[in-house]
Parts: sequence; structure tokens; C-alpha cells
Amino acid sequence: MYSTPPAIGHAQQITKDVLWCRMPLPLALDHINVYLVRDGNGWAIIDCGMATRETITAWTSIIEQLDGPITRVIVTHMHPDHIGCAGYLTETYRVDLYMSQTEYYAARALYAGSQGADNWQERRYYRAAGFTSEQVTQFTQSKGGFGKVVSPLPVSFIRLVPGETLALNNCLWQLILGLGHSPEHISLFNPELDICIGGDQVLPKITPNIGAYSTQPQSNPLYYYLQTLQQFAQLPQSTLLLPSHKNPIHDIPKRVSEIIHHHHIHLDNLMLACITPQTLVDLLPVMFKQALGEHQMFFAVAECLAHLNYLLAQDKLTCEVDANGVNQYQTKP
Repeated sequence: MYSTPPAIGHAQQITKDVLWCRMPLPLALDHINVYLVRDGNGWAIIDCGMATRETITAWTSIIEQLDGPITRVIVTHMHPDHIGCAGYLTETYRVDLYMSQTEYYAARALYAGSQGADNWQERRYYRAAGFTSEQVTQFTQSKGGFGKVVSPLPVSFIRLVPGETLALNNCLWQLILGLGHSPEHISLFNPELDICIGGDQVLPKITPNIGAYSTQPQSNPLYYYLQTLQQFAQLPQSTLLLPSHKNPIHDIPKRVSEIIHHHHIHLDNLMLACITPQTLVDLLPVMFKQALGEHQMFFAVAECLAHLNYLLAQDKLTCEVDANGVNQYQTKP
């Protein structure tokens, strides 16, 4: 039933009250799944796609086919493929934006940009990883990517609080906190429908990026991701996962187990590689077998650092800074 995704600009029925749509992305991962949930006499949107002409055209087509108005826009987290069209949709249909507090303000900060602040800490981040001066300059040139694919954000929002519930069409959706992939990711679980709209927190076939970025280079997002992932391991095997990427699946606990195993393989491989001192740049081929373009490198560096920070916090690695400001990682004996 779910092996064939809906065509762009059309909705596919999951139940009579839940619709699955797909929006195009100008990336290697070429789509995001978005959902519509019956909300009284209308429909609530959950996640939005990037603010591109193709996405706006697709939304216009889908909304014209609905039997009721848009009632609200719900965003699982602040990444551009999820929040990109939120401002456009809330402005066009004069409805409220719902998201967690940390995600809302993180999105506003990214949209505002550096506001003239120097990026010396970002340069230090890439230098510490072991990149050359030329590469550091290349990676830290401001491109303003967030604002190019995110429409202006509404100046107010309604807060989603993890652990509470959200009523849609007289059904209560539990708000599940996810950490690690983004600051305060919200997934929605409805026991009555036996459906979990998972956002990026649990994905079939691929794993969400878990990264320690230049804004918080000493963070330990993998630890918090694995901790909050345990909530999804407790969901019934019968629950249908509606993910943001790939196709819907059952047996979320099995997928959680696979994701945990995936990360521990990376951790074991890094430990083995660091028997002799290694830089983060040295370790990228340990985690990523494919060639990395500039866009992929941004995420790969953060993902590798997240795994190294996890091992440092577990006291399994040491990190020494050499005379050039480069971190050298080594497995503890």
C-alpha cells in the first residue's frame, strides 16, 4: 500500500483523516514527505517543504483538492525542508504556526544570520578538524543558504511542549521529544489511529544526521539522540511510522534497534582507527565511503565530530591539540 509514494501535487490517503503528500527537494535526497491531518472542518499541515517555486506550486495544487480549509501549520523542527514554506503557508491562509519553542527561536536565529559578527569560531572549528587554510576559507564563506529556501517566519507561534498532547479532530496526538538531530524535535503519536508522524527522528533505510556543528562544537548530540530514541522503541510494533523521508513502515522498535546498531558500528570503527593519533579529516573515510561534495562535507564533519565527542564523553578517547590548532584523537589504552 505504501510502496508507491504520491505524485508531486497530489495527496495519498493513509486513513480518511490522514493524507500523505510529497514535496521535491533540490538535493541528493530529492523529496520530503509532508502530511495533512483532519482538523475539524479543515486540515492541519504537518511539515512544509523548502520555499521553492516547485513546492509552492505543489501546495497550491493539493490545497485546491481538499474538502476544507487549512486550519494550522505544524512543524516538527526547524530544518529548511520542514520549515521552509511555513511562513508562506501561514501568511497565505492566515493560520497559526505550531512548533516547539527552541526550534522556533533557532529558526529565527538562522534566518537572521550573523548580523555582522566575525566567524573566527567557525574558522577554528574547521581548522581543528584538520582542513587546510584554503579549505577553511572555502567552507566559511557566507552563502546565506537558510534564508534562500525559507520564507519569512511568522512573528508569533503556538508552542508545542514535549510530553503534552495536541488535539486534532477530537483525537489526541502525543508530542514526543527528540534530541540530537535538532534542538527540540517533535514527533506526533496517536494511539487511537496507531500512527506516528516521526519527522526526521526515525527514518527507514537512512539515518538522520546527528551533528556537532560550529555553533556548539563540544556538544554531545549523539548521546541525547540515543537517549530520546528509546521512547520510539516503546511504541507498538503495529504502529505505522509516517517518516519525513522514504516510505511509511511498521515495526518502529525494529528500526530503532537497527539505527542504534548503525551508530555503534561507527563508534567501534573510530575506536579502532584511533589506535594511532588521527585528525577528524583522517577519520572521515572511516565513516563515509563515498566521495563528499562541499554540501555533504558540511554534514559529514559535524556527524563525525558528534561520534568523537560521544567517545570523549565516555572516556574512551583522548584529544590533544597540536601546535597548528588541530585536534588529534587517540584511543585510550
